[in-house]
Amino acid sequence: MINNKVIIILGQTSTGKSDFAVEIAKQVNGEIISADSRQVYIGMDLGTGKITKKEMRGVPHHLLDILSPNKTFTVNDFQKIANKKIEEIIKKGKVPIICGGTGFYIDAVVDGTVFPNVPPNKKLREELSKKSSEELLKILIKLDKDRAENIDINNGVRLIRAIEIAKSLGSVPKTIKTESKYQFLKVGLKLQPEILKERIKVRLLYRIKKGMIKEIENLHENGTTWKRLDTFGLEYRHVALYLQNKIKKDEMVEKLYTDIWHFAKRQITWFKRDSNTIWIDPRENNQKIKALNKIQEFLK
Repeated sequence: MINNKVIIILGQTSTGKSDFAVEIAKQVNGEIISADSRQVYIGMDLGTGKITKKEMRGVPHHLLDILSPNKTFTVNDFQKIANKKIEEIIKKGKVPIICGGTGFYIDAVVDGTVFPNVPPNKKLREELSKKSSEELLKILIKLDKDRAENIDINNGVRLIRAIEIAKSLGSVPKTIKTESKYQFLKVGLKLQPEILKERIKVRLLYRIKKGMIKEIENLHENGTTWKRLDTFGLEYRHVALYLQNKIKKDEMVEKLYTDIWHFAKRQITWFKRDSNTIWIDPRENNQKIKALNKIQEFLK
C-alpha cells in the first residue's frame, strides 16, 4: 500500500493533461480527481473539454458531473470532496492523481488553505448577478485592490464571492495555509506558445463541429439562464451571446479563440509560482518517460 502520496498533473488548457493523467494512472494503478471548476457540472461537456468515457480507458475519474449548472460549487466544496476522495483512493491501495487547470483548486488541496467563513448573502448575490464581469471587477477593485489583482477576472462566480467576503469583512483576508498530511509531486505540461495557440484553435473548431453550440443551447432550454451561462465565462459567455443574436458566428469564434489564449497565459503565470513543478513537453516521449521515472521514484 502506498501511503499519503498524491500526483498532480497540471498545465494550460489544450496541453493534453487528461490523456497524460490516464497514461500515468495506467502505469501506477491510479484514480483521477478532476480539478476543473466547470467540469463538475452536468451537461457541460464539449464546452469544458471534458474527458469522455472512451478516453478514460477504464480509469476511474472523480469530481466530474456531480451537480446541476444552476447550483453553486465553491473552492471549499472542491477542497472537502477532493480530500475525501484522496483518502478513499489511498485506502484502496491506489494512487490519487489530481488533474486539471484550475490552479486555485489545486492550491486549496496542496496548501490546505483555510478560507474565510462568510455565509452567502442572497440579496447581494442577486443584485451582483445582474452585472457583467467587468462591472464586478471594478467593484472589487474599490473594495480590495490586492484581491482584484490575483483573481480570475472572467469568473463571475468568484468575483461575486470575493465582493461578498470583502463587504462582510472589510477586505478579503490573506489565506491561512495548514500543513497537509499528504506528500505531493507536481508534473506540469507546457508547450511553446505558437504550438499551444494552434492547438487551442484546432480544439475549439473541433468542439464547435462536434456540437458545442447545441450543447449550450440545450443548457439554456433546460433552465440555465443566459446570465448564469455568462458567469461560466469563455465558451459559455460567447456562445450565449451568439445564441441571443448579439454577435455573429465569426465574431464569436474569433473572440473565443482570443479569450482562451489569454486565459492560458493567466494559467501559466499562476502555475509558474511553484518552482518545484517538473515541467515537460508532452509531445516528447523521452520527457514523458523522465516524468514517469520521477513519479515512480516518488511513490517508492
